[in-house]
Amino acid sequence: MLVSVFRNSTGAQSSPIMPGGGATPGTPSAKLKEKSMIRPKVVVALYNYKAIETGDLSLEKNAEYEVIDDSQEHWWKVRDNHGNTGFIPSNYVKEKELIGLQQYEWYVHDMSRQRSESLLKHEDKEGCFVVRNSSTKGLYTLSLYTKVPHPHVKHYHIKQNSRAEFYLSEKHCCSSIPDLINYHKHNSGGLASRLKTSPCDRPAPATAGLSHDKWEIDPHELMLHDELGSGQFGVVRRGKWRGSIDVAVKMMKEGTMSEDDFIEEAKVMTKLQHTNLVQLYGVCSKNRPIFIVTEYMRHGSLLNYLRKHEQSLSSNQGLLLDMCIQICKGMAYLERHNYIHRDLAARNCLVGSENIVKVADFGLARYVLDDQYTSSGGTKFPIKWAPPEVLNYTRFSSKSDIWAYGVLMWEVFTCGKMPYGRLKNTEVVERVQKGIILEKPKGCYKEVFDIMRKCWSPSPEQRPSFRNLKDQLVNVSQGILVD
Repeated sequence: MLVSVFRNSTGAQSSPIMPGGGATPGTPSAKLKEKSMIRPKVVVALYNYKAIETGDLSLEKNAEYEVIDDSQEHWWKVRDNHGNTGFIPSNYVKEKELIGLQQYEWYVHDMSRQRSESLLKHEDKEGCFVVRNSSTKGLYTLSLYTKVPHPHVKHYHIKQNSRAEFYLSEKHCCSSIPDLINYHKHNSGGLASRLKTSPCDRPAPATAGLSHDKWEIDPHELMLHDELGSGQFGVVRRGKWRGSIDVAVKMMKEGTMSEDDFIEEAKVMTKLQHTNLVQLYGVCSKNRPIFIVTEYMRHGSLLNYLRKHEQSLSSNQGLLLDMCIQICKGMAYLERHNYIHRDLAARNCLVGSENIVKVADFGLARYVLDDQYTSSGGTKFPIKWAPPEVLNYTRFSSKSDIWAYGVLMWEVFTCGKMPYGRLKNTEVVERVQKGIILEKPKGCYKEVFDIMRKCWSPSPEQRPSFRNLKDQLVNVSQGILVD
């Protein structure tokens, strides 16, 4: 095909003319036309968000926003319907075309059976309900709280008939799940109770950093409150950032950490984000001691939580298993990003609302000269959570984290007992080197203890990965619990 090139009266070359009046693909005018034809990405806010830093944009729940730039994973630039632009946390929104049930307060996504029961019992309202993903992929389950004849939670599979209609009782079919929920809000239709309310004020997730590209935090913007805990590293206090965001502030004792290395690493760690990892918001590195600012978890350490609620938790093996699965998911994420914890234990996991459990202090073990045992090489580590290769050669890897995870599971299923009881460190080393492992916790499922035993294989290569462990635990959960 021949293309004519024309020159205008000034002698400048004009764009090549194509048949039909279009511009040649690849030319500026063609690219502009092509860009204008691309439909803008529109997202819907799942939560309210108040912009604090300059350059951020507030979100109003259920409002729509046009995405201008989503090249960064955790903070997107968007435009609201008034023409205002700014950065928003990407985990606070969902694409309009994909939002589905997530716009409804009663949908709790992949919350487990055990956590949904705990949430509804805590709410303690007749007819309180949630809809969650079923353990069978692609299906949904309605969990309903009733006080008749006694307080308990009933679980109903949401089914579909040959006409793709949804139903809980075949007599009452609807074209969509929201329509089905609306129907049963007015008619019990075979359920234990009419659907009345869903748990309110569910917390929004933590953001990756407190603002777009912010990891250095001004200590003057922190208001410090009561002490949450302390250790050889220093003190942890509850706080508020700029008077609005709850945070935990870890005040590091001087001389307890390799400061420069950690501060550099903190820039990376603020970008790590997972439902089951305590979010690092940033650091106050200009003052001494250094402050490490993280997400606040209202129920504190898992170890203390297990001991405090032993009476109710010991009889709820399903909830204990769910806690282990949550921790495993967080560790699988760290494993995928090549992070080794080196101090995984119940004391270093935290519990938030809705029985969410998160791994804390990941990445700190490399920089904090912490507690309990010093090897001949000068490296400190907790001996009762250590595998043979760490005891003998201080050789850490994701597989040494697996060993520690097995001990953590034992802690969970004993509701916070001390591994190896009152044995001294030297006696524990001797037992581990002889291949003597911890005994099966009372009431623990055999299938769960078998997984612990795999974590304690003498050879690191024989231990599973966190990814495989997660799949095994989920399969066990589905096998021993009716959804």
